[in-house]
Amino acid sequence: QKVVIAKWLMRQPRIILLNDPTRGIDVGTKQELYQLMRKLADAGAAILFYSTDYDELIGCCDRVLVLYDGAVKRELVGAEITERALISSALNIHGEESPVGLGASA
Repeated sequence: QKVVIAKWLMRQPRIILLNDPTRGIDVGTKQELYQLMRKLADAGAAILFYSTDYDELIGCCDRVLVLYDGAVKRELVGAEITERALISSALNIHGEESPVGLGASA
């Protein structure tokens, strides 16, 4: 998995789609992959990935879209990407941190 991902990423694609890219990878390799993804994003690549790892989402993402029941329920950007916000959004809990502009009341 590591070799395949690295091979694809080294081609410097403009759009990268990944599904749980670090599942089953050791901690050191995860860090290498995160650094490579950041380098590609900084160079202008769009990286879209699905992950169930909150720490990964918090540490890697500039923007997170949370899906619930097949629809985007919340967009989190920058400092809004917290474990609490991810969990409440994933569970579709509306409250203090509910999104404004996506149909939830603040």
